[in-house]
Amino acid sequence: MTDAVHKTIEVRYFASIREAVGQGSETVRTTAATLGALRDELIARGAPWADCLARGRAVRMALDQTMSGDDVALADRAEVAFFPPVTGG
Repeated sequence: MTDAVHKTIEVRYFASIREAVGQGSETVRTTAATLGALRDELIARGAPWADCLARGRAVRMALDQTMSGDDVALADRAEVAFFPPVTGG
């Protein structure tokens, strides 16, 4: 069995997600291999992350300023952003 590789990720929250978690960004130490696994780790913290990042909710994700899906690999020192869908007006 190998040890999990820890990564340091800069996580940014925008709009209603930022309001829900009470901060615009944080540095997270994680063993998550993918963007989806990181989201699951944050959800596992409980409220408010579980509420605003829940799997049934429409949440957009970006990795290093590129829109990305759950299966995208995370690298050490990556920047991840979570934000609600943007509506036009």
